[in-house]
Amino acid sequence: MQNTPRSIRLALAILAVAVGLFMIAVAPFLIQTSLERVISALIVVSAERPAYASGIPLFSYAFPLYRGLIFIGGIALLWLAGPIYRGKEWSYPAALLAAAFPSAGGMFMMMPYVSFVDGFPLPVAVSMVGLIFFWSMILLRSVDKWVKWGQLLALTFAGMLTTHAFIVGTGNLRTLLTRPEKPLYDGLGTWVLAWSQPIQWICVILLFIAIYQLAARKPVGWWLALIAVTSLTAIDLPMQIIRLTLTDSTAWDYSYGLPMIVGLFFVLLYPKFKAALVQQ
Repeated sequence: MQNTPRSIRLALAILAVAVGLFMIAVAPFLIQTSLERVISALIVVSAERPAYASGIPLFSYAFPLYRGLIFIGGIALLWLAGPIYRGKEWSYPAALLAAAFPSAGGMFMMMPYVSFVDGFPLPVAVSMVGLIFFWSMILLRSVDKWVKWGQLLALTFAGMLTTHAFIVGTGNLRTLLTRPEKPLYDGLGTWVLAWSQPIQWICVILLFIAIYQLAARKPVGWWLALIAVTSLTAIDLPMQIIRLTLTDSTAWDYSYGLPMIVGLFFVLLYPKFKAALVQQ
């Protein structure tokens, strides 16, 4: 950050304050409004399709969980504004992690919103504000082009995968909670959901840690990202095949993350990007 011009550091510091205030004072209300609209719609839908009833308690916990992360991230950005302006290198990965919470969380909350609620999806505003700061921090910093573009791609793909994995894990749990044979499992097509679900959420945690460590150019970040993306590949591809062949499902949910998986593998393994992502 010291190599970045003072004027740009000042702009990033001001942006950190603005985005931090949004995450603290505006995003919580947008999230609460979104949650109430989603729950209200699910109450109506579940009256005719009981399988969707489990979405009510799940989203009632998931939305506030992300709201809490976003709120804490906003507090962090307010405190980080000063170190960002002073060019403290450690502030860069910390600020990116804080901005990753609204970026990924808004995208997660958008999915049930657009599925059940008409009109403009409010969580998109939360996500876009986070992404503006996330991408600005990466693109405006004065560093080698391979470092800049390697981090832009790797951190963006990692963030997108946290969203997909959290959505898939939530969908797995929603189906498990309303399976007719509960607490037993009716064959491979059902019990693999219990296999996939925790792996998805564990990979979300690994990827968030990887975002911080990759931004700091630590080898552990590269390894955590590689472990997480490999784990998601190893569970999502068989799950997609099993769900299409052994169940009545025709959804391609598990394959939607494939472009991000391929992209993250490429950035992590391409020699020039790999060298740029890890401090030598």
